[in-house]
Amino acid sequence: MNFKPQPKTIGILHYTAPPVVGGVESVIAHHARLMAAAGYPVRLLAGRGGEPDGPIPFRRLPLADSLHPAVLAAKAELDQGKVPADFASLVGEVAVELHTAVTHTDILIAHNVCSLHKNLALTAALRQVCAQPGAPRLILWHHDLAWTTPRYRAELYPGWPWDLLRQPWADVPITHVVVSELRRRELADLLNIPPETIQVIPSGLDSDEFLRLTRSTAVLLDQMPWRQASPRLLLPVRITRRKNIELALHTVATLHQTMPHVGLLVTGPPGPHNPTNQLYFDELRQLRADLGLGNQVHFLAEITAAYVPDEVIADLYRLADALFFPSREEGFGIPMLEAGLLGLPIFCADIPPLREIAGPYATYFSPDSDPVVLGNQITDCLTSSATYQLRQRVRRLYTWHGIFTEKIAPLLEKNDVGF
Repeated sequence: MNFKPQPKTIGILHYTAPPVVGGVESVIAHHARLMAAAGYPVRLLAGRGGEPDGPIPFRRLPLADSLHPAVLAAKAELDQGKVPADFASLVGEVAVELHTAVTHTDILIAHNVCSLHKNLALTAALRQVCAQPGAPRLILWHHDLAWTTPRYRAELYPGWPWDLLRQPWADVPITHVVVSELRRRELADLLNIPPETIQVIPSGLDSDEFLRLTRSTAVLLDQMPWRQASPRLLLPVRITRRKNIELALHTVATLHQTMPHVGLLVTGPPGPHNPTNQLYFDELRQLRADLGLGNQVHFLAEITAAYVPDEVIADLYRLADALFFPSREEGFGIPMLEAGLLGLPIFCADIPPLREIAGPYATYFSPDSDPVVLGNQITDCLTSSATYQLRQRVRRLYTWHGIFTEKIAPLLEKNDVGF
């Protein structure tokens, strides 16, 4: 078998591919989109699924399917501890399919193929193909491990081909990737290899997709750094003096000393019925400059003069960590309802309409509060909140964009491998 790999061409191999529904299939879909967006030629290799006219090229390998009749027939015997008489022939057929598919592939990433016994013919064929000179660089991505899972033990036996899942492949350079520290310990013990040779790359979320953000929201957010803030404070009001926005700015200046990535977003334009509101807006922008908060305080009115649709405001609530509502005067307080419905912590002025709405379920302060005292109050509430702390952890460690940038892209560019 002769290979002519083309640099940075990536194949992602699994039994099935999206739109087949499954946890691994979801991960594969995100990986493929991220790699393609980063400029890598990538395609999916699987026995079932795929979208022939989709954004990611798909190559169907019928015998890679865990539910292919020949594969199921072989597994039925293997599960009883018997190697089928024609198993070697089946492995050869799979190897031909696989070799043809990866001839022009630089990196081959196999998800669970060498972890589970769903298609041991594919596992054996993968080893055979990747042991050949000029084969793609092989990355084994382990989500689950058959040999460490009690429910599978009755279907596993000593010897070939089951040992392919628990012994190092001495003749094949491999980079091992697992999805958690637990899997790293299990795989290191199973293969008797140093844990540090195994890379942990967790699965993640596309936060925009999960939160169903509209395209309009994404366009607005791309024009300011608020979405990179931590915490994200939302002040959904028009710019009028009774909203007491200057207290919010002074408080952010205090927060910035202990929370350097804090961000405040004011969503409304100047109120339309008082000509002095534009003057107030100018004063706020000057105050922002005087306080050195150019990267911390953001006004949507500086980005767009157009009406901001309700669905965009709802998106901003979903992205926010807290409602900050320092008004001196309100007849009611719709933002309190919106924040309550979405489970946002509320920091608001202690005025009767707002207390009437939220009762004991908001954190209140005087509209004339000392910004230092108020800043410390907000800091104490957020840092003691498990919900807030977990949200920050997920954003920091488990969003696909961050995972790709910090872990997957460097992995694809490495030249060395672990065994």
